[in-house]
Amino acid sequence: MKRATKKQAEIVVRVQDRIGHVFANPVRLERALTHASIRNPAGGNYERLEFLGDRVLGLCVAELLFSQFSEASEGEMSVRLNQLVSAQTCGEVADELGLHEFIRTGADVKKMTDKRMANVRADVVESLIAAIYLDAGLEAARAFIHKNWKTRALADDAARRDAKTELQEWAHARFGVTPVYKVTDRSGPDHDPVFKVDVQVDGTEPASGESRSKRAAEQVAATALLEREGVWQSGAGKDDD
Repeated sequence: MKRATKKQAEIVVRVQDRIGHVFANPVRLERALTHASIRNPAGGNYERLEFLGDRVLGLCVAELLFSQFSEASEGEMSVRLNQLVSAQTCGEVADELGLHEFIRTGADVKKMTDKRMANVRADVVESLIAAIYLDAGLEAARAFIHKNWKTRALADDAARRDAKTELQEWAHARFGVTPVYKVTDRSGPDHDPVFKVDVQVDGTEPASGESRSKRAAEQVAATALLEREGVWQSGAGKDDD
């Protein structure tokens, strides 16, 4: 027990060094790093924190865009916001911080594919934001978000539309139809489901996508169809969640 406690303390110190925030209550940080597959963890898992962190991230990024793009329309800011709070962007932040080294998961989750683990890393970033917010308030959370999102927010490609919007406009212009999405499969445990979605545009072959939510799977499917039809270059789409 003493050895485990010492290890936990070392992890807290290492994570704090990487994120630039020292927790008044380290239990919040430990909870933010604990996946629901850990049975009955003493401090709980990150699911509720993820819910709160998503809202704090959205607020701070929206505030950042509002102040930095004084001439931008609501539509342009919405496009930038959707990309900046996406699972892909959150996952990139997690990877830059090396958070994968510290996430606590059960044995079944350790066997996940890299893509599904990327979603877990994205969740942990949102949970971490909530933990910072609860520990030290909005200013501390805003400082963390600005440090890791501001450069991204100012990038030219942050104004790229999401795949579903792009596909809908292309399908209307090319064929005069609206894409139709259908969930074809749901698998995995309740705490980490995987959805498979097909998208059909009359005049083309269907395309498929998989992700941890229906909405994200739709984005993956739309991206696959756009890339196959040459509308987007490979890798141009975003896997939003």
